Formats: sequence, structure tokens, C-alpha cells
Amino acid sequence: MATSVLGSITLGYRPLWNAQRKMAAVQLFVEGRADTAVDAEHLLDALHAPLSVSAPPLLLSVKSPALLRDLLDHAPHNTAPAYWIEVRSEWMGSHAMPQRVQRAHQRGLRLVWRAESDQPPSPDLAHCFFTRLLRLSPQAALAALQAAARSRASLAASASPVRAGWLYEGIASRLLMEHCLDQQHAAALLGWPDEDILYALHRQATAPDHQAMAQLVQAIDADLPVEKIETLLGEEPILTFRFLAYANSAAVGLRNEVESLRHGLMLLGTSQLRQWLVELLPHGSRDPNLRPVKAAMVQRARLTEQLMDAGAEHQLAREIYLCGLFSQIDLLMGEPLGSALHRVPLNSRIYNATVRNTGPYAPLLRIATALETDDGASIRALCHEHGMGLEDINRALLRSLG
Repeated sequence: MATSVLGSITLGYRPLWNAQRKMAAVQLFVEGRADTAVDAEHLLDALHAPLSVSAPPLLLSVKSPALLRDLLDHAPHNTAPAYWIEVRSEWMGSHAMPQRVQRAHQRGLRLVWRAESDQPPSPDLAHCFFTRLLRLSPQAALAALQAAARSRASLAASASPVRAGWLYEGIASRLLMEHCLDQQHAAALLGWPDEDILYALHRQATAPDHQAMAQLVQAIDADLPVEKIETLLGEEPILTFRFLAYANSAAVGLRNEVESLRHGLMLLGTSQLRQWLVELLPHGSRDPNLRPVKAAMVQRARLTEQLMDAGAEHQLAREIYLCGLFSQIDLLMGEPLGSALHRVPLNSRIYNATVRNTGPYAPLLRIATALETDDGASIRALCHEHGMGLEDINRALLRSLG
């Protein structure tokens, strides 16, 4: 039954980032087919199966009031990996939705109120929601920025519309993001102000993250397996790129080109990797605001890899991973994507997919990118165009999140 459920819905996702600049939860868009009813209990079973207990909570954002009603009526109380259920303000006026919300709260479901600006739930329902997901109006955003400016100038604080413990979406500026998370202690932001943060780089390449490099040095000192070293190295896009460039440099003097992290690690060894990392550490980036940008790139890479047949051998799987990881490396390198990728000897399939949008990896990358949105129609069109089933796509997404 779970198989048929995942084959009859379209999923998409967006991360929520907390004050530590880590993924606090994932908004999971769920859109059913117009001609098929989705059973809430079977849906939750299907979503739960691929996730580990350490996976971030899923904020279920369903596209139809009928499915929301079914979730509120029949979803069981959950343990880790937890799910939250989003309740939209505009759906509260029909089908006894307030009564359903109250009964769901009494069963222990974690409910999130979603509304434009500061529109609150009715007083008799406010206690049913453990948090709220709001989009600030232009006036509220301006008031928040003014409050942030007064705080930075050490002036008397002015009232801010941002509330501690709530969730916010549509935050497009770094200053407003820092006000929400660092000054007002919002629980998390849905989406991240990538463009504003990257604009501050002024087309200059960013350095690898200092914290990520220090963690790698510690892993080498702890004599962790090379598979773990490879995984940690591949979770920092700039460091991955720099390592491949280093392994193929004249200073290293290897006879053969290195196209993968595993190949480079086997040829150089962890001792030489450690020495290289120690040399880079003083120049590492300590900007925490770049971490969600890089983490989103890693998530796309994981998803692109999962979209390939799970039986793919290691070298092919990691090649597809690099394809997803480097698909946006130009944002961090401060140069055009094609120019950046020519600096490392990658397989031509990666270049063709990321720069030319052609070749065998291009469909995987297009679908992985589409899944980062709530555009179910585009996702279904891509699946149809490339002969990929919704069930396989949805399972790949859930595995990558798990």
C-alpha cells in the first residue's frame, strides 16, 4: 500500500535553518492527484520508512484541504523522526476545521499555524499550535529592520514584529535574517537569503569552512576509515573542489589525473591530506552564514546521487554526487561555472550536465533542482519526459533527507 501512495503523490522540499545555521526541519510539499484520494495513515507510513531516527522533522505542507482534514482526523501521535502538520489560515473556515484542529491537538499532533504577516489563530485555537510560520508584510519587515538597526547602534530598543520561537519565510536579506535568528531568537527560517549573502563576496572565491576542515583533521587523527574521511571531505563543496585541484597540481606530481575524492585519497594518503588541511586552516572561512548555502548544495548532491539506481557501483555514484555538488560551485568561486569546472579534470558527463544541460546526468540534475520547489506540475512533467516514476523519485528524495 505504501508503494501505491508514493506513486500517487508529488513531493518537493525546502529546508528550515536555525540559529546554529543547521537544518532544523524540512518542509515537505505533498500534492495528491486530482483523481486519487490519499490515505493519511498510509502516507505517513510511507514517509516514515526511509528516515532514520536522527533525520530532521518533516513539516508536512499539503496542497489540498481534503488531505489536511484526513491528516488531522487520522494521523497518529508520532515519535522520532517526527513530523509536523501545517495548517493554513485560509482553510479554517470550512468542513469543521477548527474542531478537527482541536481533536488533533488533543491526540498529541504537532501543529504549525501558517499565515500571511501576523494573522493569528482564533484565541480558542492558539494553544493547539506549538509554533507559527509567518511571512512578514513589507511594513513588518521594515519595522524589524529598524529594530535591528537600533540594536546594532546600541540605541534604545524598538518593538520588533519578530517573535521568539516562531518560524519565518521569505526573509531575503542578511540583516533581517540575523535579526530574526540572533536577536529575536526565531526558531528557524524557511529558506535562506543566499543571494544577499553571496553578493557580499563581490565575485571573490570563498575559502573552505574552518570548522569543516578542523573536523576532518580530527577524523584523521582518530584514524577513522577512509570512507568516513571521503564523506566528510565531500560535505564541503569548496574544499572538495580545492582538493581535486590540489591532487592534480604540478606540486603533487601524480602521473594520472584524479577525478574522484576516493582516488585522490588513495594516492595521496591521509597524512598528506592532513598536512594540506593544516596549511589551509588559518585561511578558512568562519562565516556561519555561508554554511546553509553549502549545506543546500550538499543536499542537492545527495539527492542527485539517490536518483540514480541504488545499485550503481561506488565510482559511478560518487561521480553523480560530484555532478550535483558542483552544479552551483560558481556561486562560491566567483567565476562562471564552465570556467571553474575547467580547472579540475572532471568526467565530461559532469561538465555536460551542469554547463550544457546535456548527457546522461542532465535529467537527474534537472529533477533534483525541481524537487527544491513546490512546483508539482513541473516535477511531474520532468518525470514523464525522462521516463522516471514518481514513486522512485519520491523514495530518492526521502532517502536523501534521511
